[in-house]
Amino acid sequence: MANVHALGGPEPLIDPHAHFHTPFTNRSDWARYNASRLVQGERMGIRCHVASILGSWGHTSPTYFASPDDQTRANDFLYDLVDQEAPRVKAFVAVNPNFTAHALSEIARGMQRGAVGIKLAAGRRTTDFALLDDIAAAAAHYGVPVLQHVWQHRRREWPNQEASDGVELAQLAVRHPTVTFLLAHIGGGGDWAHTNPAVRDVPNIVMDMSGSGIDRGMIDEALRWVGARRLLWACDLTLCTGLTKLRALSYTGASPDDIADMRWRNAVRIFPAGTFEAALAVRS
Repeated sequence: MANVHALGGPEPLIDPHAHFHTPFTNRSDWARYNASRLVQGERMGIRCHVASILGSWGHTSPTYFASPDDQTRANDFLYDLVDQEAPRVKAFVAVNPNFTAHALSEIARGMQRGAVGIKLAAGRRTTDFALLDDIAAAAAHYGVPVLQHVWQHRRREWPNQEASDGVELAQLAVRHPTVTFLLAHIGGGGDWAHTNPAVRDVPNIVMDMSGSGIDRGMIDEALRWVGARRLLWACDLTLCTGLTKLRALSYTGASPDDIADMRWRNAVRIFPAGTFEAALAVRS
């Protein structure tokens, strides 16, 4: 039964780009943040949050270069949260590709704990194939997507990260055509208009529309370039801007079928079979 009072409307909604915090960060309000995401997500009508945790979020190792110990501890916290909050939370296994052996063993361990995807932040540019090929091969082996943090049109170096843009992610995706790459947050910084032509002809790249940017025309142009089946509604850190973009979907000219694809059906297709079956069956 649909929740007719949900802020996001009565139809199903999946957030494939979510984050939680742990007691190992420098945020004293980590528990309040986590609880608020679940409460406000329910108000919006989100059936499932597919989440990752980036190490200690900079507390004991850099956010985009998490140490193996920090990343293992963060992943463990998330797997326990999934166990507690099933079926409304699912996990990406987050890894730092600079520690290749650890990353591959962490992916294998994450799959055993029920992770449904791999999260790569900005620890290494996607054109560093010597490291990223192994991660992509693991994704192909386990049949899971890779969510890649992307800066929309990187024109210079940014401190404390190895940011990739759509052109660079496309090069990795072409090398691994059986893997679905989720290009993160077209609303998350930079020139989103540059990203559209960069990925148009790479069908295994799907863009998520999360991020704090809510530019008019952003979703419309993405639809024009890649179509609804290659777009995912998502929130990232800010649910409020996710709600704004959700309400904008009906003003893009997209059909009800296209909107359903972006709200939840594309996620069902992209993630392993059965990932959201229980969440979608829950009576809201």
